[in-house]
Amino acid sequence: MKKRKLQLAGIALLLACFAHSCQQPAPDENHAGWPVYAGSKTAIRYSSNRQIHPGNVNLLEQAWVYDTGDKDPGNRSQIQCNPIVVEGILFGTSPQSKLFALHAATGEPLWVFDPYTPGGQVKTPEAVYHINRGVTYWQDEQGGGKRIFYSAGPRLYCIDAEKGVPVTGFGSNGFIDLRENLDVEINPEEAYAVGTSPGIIYKDLLIVGMRLSEDAGALPGHIRAFDARTGERRWIFHTIPHPGELGYDTWEDPNAWKRIGGANNWAGMALDEKRGIVFVPTGSASPDFWGGGRKGQNLFANSLVALDAATGRHIWHYQVIHHDLWDRDLPATPGLITLRHGGRRIDAVAQITKHGYIFLFDRQSGEPLFPIEEKPVPTEGLPGEAPWPTQPIPALPEPFARQQFGPEDIARLSPESHAYLLERYNKVAYREPFTPPGKGGVWIFPGFDGGGEWGGAAIDPESGILYVNSSELPWSLTMIDRPEAEPAEALSPGRQAYNRYCLACHGAGRQGYGDAFPTLLGLREKYKETEVKAIIENGRNMMPAFPQIGAEEKAALLAFLLEKEQAPPPGRQAPAQAQAAKPAGLPPYIMTGYHRFLDENGYPGITPPWGTLNAVDLNSGKLLWKVPLGEYPELTARGIPPTGTENYGGPVVTAGGLVFIAATKDEKIRAFDKTDGKALWEAPLPAAGYATPAVYSIGGRQFVVIACGGGKIGSKSGSQYVAFALPE
Repeated sequence: MKKRKLQLAGIALLLACFAHSCQQPAPDENHAGWPVYAGSKTAIRYSSNRQIHPGNVNLLEQAWVYDTGDKDPGNRSQIQCNPIVVEGILFGTSPQSKLFALHAATGEPLWVFDPYTPGGQVKTPEAVYHINRGVTYWQDEQGGGKRIFYSAGPRLYCIDAEKGVPVTGFGSNGFIDLRENLDVEINPEEAYAVGTSPGIIYKDLLIVGMRLSEDAGALPGHIRAFDARTGERRWIFHTIPHPGELGYDTWEDPNAWKRIGGANNWAGMALDEKRGIVFVPTGSASPDFWGGGRKGQNLFANSLVALDAATGRHIWHYQVIHHDLWDRDLPATPGLITLRHGGRRIDAVAQITKHGYIFLFDRQSGEPLFPIEEKPVPTEGLPGEAPWPTQPIPALPEPFARQQFGPEDIARLSPESHAYLLERYNKVAYREPFTPPGKGGVWIFPGFDGGGEWGGAAIDPESGILYVNSSELPWSLTMIDRPEAEPAEALSPGRQAYNRYCLACHGAGRQGYGDAFPTLLGLREKYKETEVKAIIENGRNMMPAFPQIGAEEKAALLAFLLEKEQAPPPGRQAPAQAQAAKPAGLPPYIMTGYHRFLDENGYPGITPPWGTLNAVDLNSGKLLWKVPLGEYPELTARGIPPTGTENYGGPVVTAGGLVFIAATKDEKIRAFDKTDGKALWEAPLPAAGYATPAVYSIGGRQFVVIACGGGKIGSKSGSQYVAFALPE
């Protein structure tokens, strides 16, 4: 009887999808190629190719492999790039931020550009493992050639797409520095800004965001458009408004625009090219977790902002999190889709969130398509904090991630494991969503990395169904007094610097927190002093650079990290010049680190599934299906059904009826039937594919390519791109 009901449900879903396809307008773009990050400027991660379908997907085989050859042998590097394909050429990036071009049908290399060659920004290999998620292509119709824009560290390069060399007429000999032209008085060499997700092109404008520090002293995340020919700034939108600008009164401090940073776009954008509207999701204002120095609603942080792409003029916005205290950045590009809603066609924009919701708006007016309620939330924060009393929760679409984490949800892989987890669970005082951070600890669920993340969602324009993967892992957040409150003579200069810059991520004892935040104990056995210095100055992967640390303070920090510090004689304080003054504006509290809730064997501490793939009908707002994504083979061998795994990277949906996704810790790529979520095909990868696939067709043959960079959550690092296709 149960099997019969499931069969009937599957038939009903097939009929529903068919009905949607009859009602939906045809896609207004040619989606056979992959010329833009996320597939198109609408950012829906959709391919109109139909050659591969449920009837033959099991025949997919490896078509080619390209090895960049520059992974970190210490397994700390990644590739998060979603490559693009233009006129049969694939453009992507390597673990060491190199840009390359290949024949997309064969994987044969054409050229490689290395930004860290002589004349580049640094020459130390240990410093070049920056995260890059894609590149931007532009062709100058006035005869200026074909260009690739991409970021390596703080530099945004303009590269000749045919030759692989900088276009010297752009910016300063082929690049611009993202830390400049931000309407702030700051020395660029003392600030941190890098390009992660690529910008987007509107006519002859390159519109960009950037990743910033998330602590006090961060740059503001203003959105800028640069002339694609010259690199000249053409417009800027202040995400932290200046006096007289819209949103300025949402900050209690009239000088907030001078000293507050963040509210940046690090996830990428979507563009309605016909209307000339660019849709920009933003992150939280800095610092994370403490808002006593930035009281107010904090526009335009944590907002979806619609701007005139030609001028940067504000059109509309919606703030998804008010006065963010939980690092709830908008984590992915929005998707532009035309739906049937209320009996009429509506051009809509859909935005996923870390906490597992989908916000859906009329693309032109910004009106929500479904009701959004401002729900009361806890407001008792740390002394000096002023939490916002409500947070917006959409009635529909239904959330794609669980929203509650109680003691009944603790995993039960064994009685011993359950007891271990329950003891840890009870040490965290607060479990209600949106509880302000405090010294008693709060649960962040879904965790800091989602829910939804930078891999984004795929949307089928023929049905209006959104496909999104989700990690379902609790994290805990606990605050402590900033250690600088101790007497200066009680701490060495190196320890003071460590507490200021490193403690939150690596712990008071330098022990780290799992693979995401590695231990710093025994650093002197792993790295030379010059290597550690280069990492501090330039960053590495998701670790930001710290160019603001002065020479003396840096020397003290290095001595502490490498255990070379010489303590002053008893009773004598360390030299005053070696004790860096406490920077202005530092919050009085810091977090104790990013703690995933794991059992003693490293498995998530919540009942499975731990990773899911979900289908949500944007027309009705209903969750259609949810299936586990990934597995732990050793648990499957014990008779435990596939649990899913924590996942990074996103899906692609095709007109052929499939959803392709890698993203999982078990180092596989999979294809699912888009109508019911049935797994139809999987293939092993040389390293985990923590990226979004690209799907394209060349010469009548359809390809699926995935970057296999690994390097996260304990996975080994990789350096290969692998393409799959049907046999020729």
